[in-house]
Amino acid sequence: MARDYKAEYAKYQGTPEQKKRRAMRNKARRHCIKKGLVKKGDGKDVHHRNGNPMDCNPKNLQAKKASSNRSFARTKSARKKNKTG
Repeated sequence: MARDYKAEYAKYQGTPEQKKRRAMRNKARRHCIKKGLVKKGDGKDVHHRNGNPMDCNPKNLQAKKASSNRSFARTKSARKKNKTG
């Protein structure tokens, strides 16, 4: 059975909350491009230090390798582990 991508989008990615979060992530990336921290095709992501994509304060943004920014250590219940653990 083929996946219904349209239904999946409407259920999560298309919700007003997720649209707002995505817009803020895009805003953060544009800010970092303007500052010269990242550029198109460089393999870097914009990292939010406090984990909140709604916080686009320049002190909260940092350029990181995509491979290290997109994965975090998880507990058995799928929560993020502390930075020490």
